[in-house]
Amino acid sequence: MRILVTGGAGFIASHIVDAFVSGGHTVGIIDNLSSGRRENINPNATFFEIDITDRAKLEEVFKSFKPEIIDHHAAQINVRRSVEDPVFDATVNIIGSLNLLELSTKYGIKRFIFASTGGAIYGDVGGLADESTPTAPISPYGASKRSVEIYLGYYYSVFGLEYVALRYANVYGPRQDPFGEAGVVAIFSERILSGKPCIVYGDGEQTRDYVYVMDVVEANIKALSAPVGIYNIGTGKETSVNELIDVLKSVSGRDFSVIYDAPRPGEVRRIALNCEKANKLLDWSPKTSIVDGIRKTFNYFAHMKH
Repeated sequence: MRILVTGGAGFIASHIVDAFVSGGHTVGIIDNLSSGRRENINPNATFFEIDITDRAKLEEVFKSFKPEIIDHHAAQINVRRSVEDPVFDATVNIIGSLNLLELSTKYGIKRFIFASTGGAIYGDVGGLADESTPTAPISPYGASKRSVEIYLGYYYSVFGLEYVALRYANVYGPRQDPFGEAGVVAIFSERILSGKPCIVYGDGEQTRDYVYVMDVVEANIKALSAPVGIYNIGTGKETSVNELIDVLKSVSGRDFSVIYDAPRPGEVRRIALNCEKANKLLDWSPKTSIVDGIRKTFNYFAHMKH
């Protein structure tokens, strides 16, 4: 198939592009390289360096590349930036997505895959969330992702545009930005390798659901033919920051120092995603254990250092 991947130079979507190319699909990448990296771009994909907020340039790509499927990962991904500048966040995450949806209906796109968010959409549920858990975003970023899900429902019911929205847990793995504001596994790996202490905000008992990037790639492959709907993509397991540090100590073989700092306001205390729906309807389940995933991720950063 002809698949257009937005954000295809970024951490998660570049791995998805690689898998689509390996699967024999014809792949186009849209990325403005604001957080994506040129070295992540698959040489066998067609690259368009444009911004999803630029409707006219987007339309040129739809005309020339003639995609059948959109896999939409381009986004303003910084939760703190969304709090500081909700208008910018909405411009990229809502208006940018609407540009793609409008063009998808105009050019007869068969299916729209959307990278949504688990943690930021559910808010503080104090444990396991499934797709029926009420959404209560605690950041403009979460609100913008939820908005797009609602628009997807509209474009499906009115125009018949098939969609699959994947609500990701905390995705980690090779190519994650170790200098970003999110991605604790990458950030900690980089700090350990640089001989710097790891900084934990709060007591370290807050939990997240950490899902390995290659498992997320598999979910996107399944989404090409899955029933329309919204799916959690995670492991269903809560892992605390302190547990994460223990795993990093064992896989790195280093006893690094840890500094505990004041907790950050607006941070979710406990969250994990129940993925039974994805298991039943997508035939998807995570294959990578936290220990194996963190080992692979740490080794990738160690290799990058040399």
